[in-house]
Amino acid sequence: MIELYESQRAMRNMRKAAMQRGVVAILDVGSSKIACLVLRFDGSDPTDDSIGSLAGQSGFRVIGAATTRSRGVKFGEISSMGETERAIRTAVQAAQKMAGIRVDHVIACFSGAGPRSYGLAGNVDVMGVTVDEQDVARVLSSCDVPDFGHGREVLHAQPVNFALDHRSGLDDPRGQIGNELACDMHMLTVDAQAIQNIAHCVKRCDLELAGLASSAYAAGVAALVEDEQELGAACIDMGGGSTGVSIFMKKHMIFADTVRMGGDHVTSDISMGLQVPTATAERIKTFYGGVVATGMDDREMIETGGETGDWEHDRRTVSRAELIGIMRPRVEEILEEVRGCLDAAGFDHLPSQQIVLTGAASQIPGLDGLASRILGHQVRLGRPLRVHGLPQAATGPGFAGAVGLSLFAAHPQDEWWDFEIPVDKYPARSLKRAVQWFRDNW
Repeated sequence: MIELYESQRAMRNMRKAAMQRGVVAILDVGSSKIACLVLRFDGSDPTDDSIGSLAGQSGFRVIGAATTRSRGVKFGEISSMGETERAIRTAVQAAQKMAGIRVDHVIACFSGAGPRSYGLAGNVDVMGVTVDEQDVARVLSSCDVPDFGHGREVLHAQPVNFALDHRSGLDDPRGQIGNELACDMHMLTVDAQAIQNIAHCVKRCDLELAGLASSAYAAGVAALVEDEQELGAACIDMGGGSTGVSIFMKKHMIFADTVRMGGDHVTSDISMGLQVPTATAERIKTFYGGVVATGMDDREMIETGGETGDWEHDRRTVSRAELIGIMRPRVEEILEEVRGCLDAAGFDHLPSQQIVLTGAASQIPGLDGLASRILGHQVRLGRPLRVHGLPQAATGPGFAGAVGLSLFAAHPQDEWWDFEIPVDKYPARSLKRAVQWFRDNW
């Protein structure tokens, strides 16, 4: 437990060191693309430690951006170390070249890894007259951590609500007068091996890992407007190999999950259904795809040119209605799985039930209408918030994770390991195997 805490803390300190030097790279490791942004910080107090919103985006600008096709990543998890390493090197080098500066520290986000959410609660008596840092550390350490099993690791542990003498809904209790302090915390655990693989891969690229985050969390930070984060909303981040689900309330993430299906599965259905190569299927999906057929679509014919070199054999056409007939069942399946995640999280009980679709696969025409029928809520298509210096090519929904991670880097929300928790106050239950490898590597 202590080693886990120390490893996260080491990354947080490294992030502060990188920001004092003025540059840090953001790496979004996805199944279809790897995106890298280079951020320059202008020194306007980016390491402000107060608990607060991530919405503010002052303090940095994007000076380099690059994407490369992802190789060696499936379902958001690394399946081939060598190929992923090459892809990360390609993206980072291209972004560095554009920025004209060398970067040593990266903050990475990834999807997949079987995330599980836990809601924890704790309470303590306040030692003095007013709540201080030490009281917050004590109340966080009093949260009863569940025994979440072998081979799992904590990725996020954020206090989402404080209560002081039955006054609930406090963002930051420090400095307030009271007797009893209570806290609700959201903890997200993931498969430990996925984290170790990403950390090892970044290290092999001669880079220092200065932070890790869930893609679902980062996408929500970027795509949800402040009111949605406050009142309650879900972000559905539809990537290539997986679809991330995150729920926000009072500006904090309170739930995250992943569906192991995404846009690549739609492409492979088209490839098999039309008997065309994957690259052709991707092009057809991008230019002609959709999920809602109209009378016109029977008559709109699409050339499916193949690659065998036999012109007569390659010259085939299909109707758009046929294409939609192949795409729609898979998209419906993904949305049904998402609905299962939202139901399991009790999304129906939130005061506001806005759903925002983001990720590159959310651009399929007609998807918002189909999603609102299947999920039964208001659905809108989301794009990441505007950040200074972001190139036009990186403003689409596929960049929500990378932009959200930039905001997370500049304005991190307080997490458990940001407080000096006394060793004897660690949760009584062990979190099973501690992360010895981090000790060795950092």
